[in-house]
Amino acid sequence: MTAEPALSTTPAGGRFSQLIGLSGGGFLPLGLFARLPLAMLTVGVLTLLTAVSQSYAIGGFGAGAVGIGSAMGAPLLGFLADRLGQKPVLITAALANAAAVALVLFLSYSTAGSPEGFTPQAMLWVLLSAWLVGATSPQVGPLARVRWMALVRRAPAERRDAVLDTALSYESTADELTFVLGPALVGLLASFIAPWLPLALAASLTLTLVVLFALHRTVDAVPVLRGGKQTPGLAEAPTDRWLWLTVAVPVLGMVCMGTFFGATQTSLSAFAGEVAADAGGAELAGLLYAVMGLSSAAAALSVAYWPRSLVPRWRWVAAAALMAAMAWLLLLPQGIWPMLVVLFLLGIPVGPTMVTIFTIGGIVAPRRWLGTVMTALASGIVAGTAIGASIAGSLAQNQGYHQAFIVPVVAAFLLFVLGLVTALRLRRAA
Repeated sequence: MTAEPALSTTPAGGRFSQLIGLSGGGFLPLGLFARLPLAMLTVGVLTLLTAVSQSYAIGGFGAGAVGIGSAMGAPLLGFLADRLGQKPVLITAALANAAAVALVLFLSYSTAGSPEGFTPQAMLWVLLSAWLVGATSPQVGPLARVRWMALVRRAPAERRDAVLDTALSYESTADELTFVLGPALVGLLASFIAPWLPLALAASLTLTLVVLFALHRTVDAVPVLRGGKQTPGLAEAPTDRWLWLTVAVPVLGMVCMGTFFGATQTSLSAFAGEVAADAGGAELAGLLYAVMGLSSAAAALSVAYWPRSLVPRWRWVAAAALMAAMAWLLLLPQGIWPMLVVLFLLGIPVGPTMVTIFTIGGIVAPRRWLGTVMTALASGIVAGTAIGASIAGSLAQNQGYHQAFIVPVVAAFLLFVLGLVTALRLRRAA
């Protein structure tokens, strides 16, 4: 039987040193880089199909299929991880995902090289394979959070909340960094070498890093529900008839968060295309968006040092209120440099809001369904991103980028409202 890692008691060196004591060596970087392939898949399929078909529409359809597949498949993988354990589910998903990526590459190049080209029937098979890529994507981020929620039970009771906040702030920062690094890596490899290389690299990383993540000893800390029976030691709270409504609010919060992300990115494309056409136009949108991602990641790390007196339910309200207030600033800039300043400032409440919603999700989720709830939260971001991008894109096309920026403003306000609902609900339960 694997020995449990002991919690570091080193007060110096920061709270993040405690995470190494809990998880053992190698888990932090492994969890970071094992989720990189997921950040490469959507943009990788978009880049590949656009390159081989010479059609932005076909590339967009392929990327959309990956997103839909991920939103549908993630909760199923989480449910199976709760029922069967993370190890077999992650390894199976890694193998299936690599096979699906290989299928996309084969169908894309064989279709492009055929005399008929991308006929409707051929497109159907390509989109189906792209959907499989999304549906089989190993959910490293959500399942890593499940492991932390199990590991913190080994910490002294008075320190568990602080350690969990530290772990979840690290996880959100890892998400932010990989979703900035992944698309950038795809762009570099596709531009300077070949459009197939990013997906091939993603499949290789999945087969190695995700499998290593699945086999890491921290997986043994997560209780498993087998045959509908609880694993001994997995405590469950008394049944609450409003439980799933309480769980649904954080999921809706993540849908709003994804809507904010998708709408902001799409609106920035329209903004840059109009105000900076001579400096690269819409291509600058990725760099602008990365500024918000970096400040968001840094702010997410800071949550580990926030006072414990600011409990998660009110932390959601406070962070979302600041986010909603600052989102209005998106309507003001008329140039690139003012927009950079606004995006940097706006990222500051975004990271803590996302960390806190994941924390709330872990608080309200039934212990036996943590994997299902965590993957549902991640799926909410994916689904919301598609919603936000489509609404903002339509507004930008028909009415201009100013109207498109209304979408992230509304999404941030809804996050604040959902935070109030959760705060009142949890206060009543407490």
